[in-house]
Amino acid sequence: MSVELNDPVQLADEFKVAFDNIKSEIHKAVIGQEDIIDLLLISLFSRGHCVLVGVPGLAKTLLIRTLADSLNLSFNRIQFTPDLMPGDITGTEVIEENVDKGTKEFKFIKGPIFANIVLADEINRTPPKTQAALLEGMQEYHVTASGTTYDLDTPFFVLATQNPIEQEGTYPLPEAQLDRFMFNIWVDYPSFEEEKQIVSQTTSRQEININSTLDREKIKQLQALVRDVPVPDSVLDYAVRLVGMTRPDSDLAPDYIKKYMSWGAGPRASQYLILGGKARALSKGRYNVTEDDIKALAVPVLRHRIVNNYAAEAEGYTTIKIIERLLEDVN
Repeated sequence: MSVELNDPVQLADEFKVAFDNIKSEIHKAVIGQEDIIDLLLISLFSRGHCVLVGVPGLAKTLLIRTLADSLNLSFNRIQFTPDLMPGDITGTEVIEENVDKGTKEFKFIKGPIFANIVLADEINRTPPKTQAALLEGMQEYHVTASGTTYDLDTPFFVLATQNPIEQEGTYPLPEAQLDRFMFNIWVDYPSFEEEKQIVSQTTSRQEININSTLDREKIKQLQALVRDVPVPDSVLDYAVRLVGMTRPDSDLAPDYIKKYMSWGAGPRASQYLILGGKARALSKGRYNVTEDDIKALAVPVLRHRIVNNYAAEAEGYTTIKIIERLLEDVN
């Protein structure tokens, strides 16, 4: 369904105000994590999805729930476990008696995927078949049960979490499925001062009230606006060239990529760099995308889309180091 836009310049100004207001509300409950909040909002307004990687206790769930509250959107949390079935996510059909007709009929009971914001907690703890049920909804914006298609509510935003330190009993997402996530976001430990504020705030009687700043129709308006932001040819060339350089069999690839990479990023990376760049530009009060926007998003967009080989691991060449070196070399 198309969304009618107001004056684009006026709406662009509204975008920055809305972006800042949402951040202010989130910071009532979440200390620090400035860059992470920016990336979540950029992904939301770009109609993307995110994977958050971090150890337990870093307020990932609190951050996502607070985001939902600040946007007045429905929120569901799915705890992924080894025994979770696809129907536990998408929904199941049950037999229901029709008293008037004296017959029994099948009725579809919607699962937790039917929400505006879905937290897929520890997505790598469930088998691939169940992971695929969520990922299909992310890609197609609908689910199918017994041959019937059910549309998901929009805006639809999935945030999946993974624990980087517990690998037993996990089913890591294949690269092809990880590619459906716009950003791979690393959630790090807070600084000393931030942790003091966290402890002080969470061990007192202080009540936090989160105000809703946007409704779903305004969010869809702003999402549509992101698509209308112009991109200079030079910036488009920059983004596509950067992604092309990650591919070891490409003519654009430098020697160290051919030596250290198993494979590089696909076209979806270029798409997300440009879309994210558009949303980031609007969040900064600008109406055009620059190379700095692309550089700022390169790591979260590319980190889960490139795979290094044994030679890279042996020499300590992580994907982050490779991306940073590419940013120095791309022109």
